[in-house]
Amino acid sequence: MLPQQARDLIEVRADERFDENRLARFLVGKLVGADQKMTVRQFGGGAANLTYQLDFGARQYVLRRPPLGPVAPSAHDMAREYKVLSVLHQAFGYAPRAYLFSDDESIIGAPFVIMERCRGTVVRRAMPTHYADFPDAPCQMSIALVDALADFHAVDYAALGLGNLGRPQGFVQRQVEGWNRRWQRAKLNDNPNVAAVYRWLGEHLPTSTYSSLVHNDYKLDNAMFAADDPAKVVAILDWDMCTLGDPLSDVGTLLAYWTQADDPPHVKATASMPTDGGFLTRRQLAERYAQQSGRDLSGIRFYHVLGIYRLLVILQQIYIRYRRGQTQDARFAKLGMTVDALAKTAVQAAAGEFE
Repeated sequence: MLPQQARDLIEVRADERFDENRLARFLVGKLVGADQKMTVRQFGGGAANLTYQLDFGARQYVLRRPPLGPVAPSAHDMAREYKVLSVLHQAFGYAPRAYLFSDDESIIGAPFVIMERCRGTVVRRAMPTHYADFPDAPCQMSIALVDALADFHAVDYAALGLGNLGRPQGFVQRQVEGWNRRWQRAKLNDNPNVAAVYRWLGEHLPTSTYSSLVHNDYKLDNAMFAADDPAKVVAILDWDMCTLGDPLSDVGTLLAYWTQADDPPHVKATASMPTDGGFLTRRQLAERYAQQSGRDLSGIRFYHVLGIYRLLVILQQIYIRYRRGQTQDARFAKLGMTVDALAKTAVQAAAGEFE
């Protein structure tokens, strides 16, 4: 059987191709090994940025670019991803190293970043079969994922030259208002549940007392684990929204993506992780983070709701691109129903039903 990462690789989708010869010529002299013949395949997972493997024989790299069609100005920021990953590996060993950034859209049609090719296992809807000999793998992954997040939030960002990456003051309120603006631009219809969640968030804004680097999309399938050890994180992926802000927003994002075996069907229907049990519960995740970080999580409900609100807007942005014909990826055809389910979940989370 092919290794999991090899199975994730597909032929480049027809509407997501680029001029490979032009890219190959551009890379000569800029990357080690780029003087060899280049072949390109695409990573089939993920629903936003497009990710490709560049294979030069003895060396492989990963290229990432924004999705097709218009995108929000502050999202899918390859320059930001490069700025972070060109230095973060010095203090946070789970960050892949970035080697090159280009904003010359004549090369592949969009800005792009090229980074280290990490090797490991990404867990999505089903637990990989090669973890069958690890009956406690879900629990081990949960702990490793939370501990890595606490370690990330402890990074001295100023020492890495990242002190100008964002504005921690007012971060949470800007998040609420920014995601509302994105919703207004991407919505097809008014949704009373989405409107209710937005009002609730505005009425329950916390007084943020912490600031740190924030990943901004921290979840199970943005982590890579060792193929022979589910307790070992190999890499954390997807850094294009990294900024400075309230670290509890990352915890809320993780909780928003997290699914439990006892969740109702409409919650499980939106899951991007296995739902058959063994993982820590959301409460246990929060408790573990509090223990590892020393932070007070008594107000975590707000961040959980914000995480769901943010997720439903992200999916609506992808869905509207599909509806407008800006991408032909058939996986996105039913995202409208997913957004509706998440809006219902957010209302329930605001009422404390998932604590």
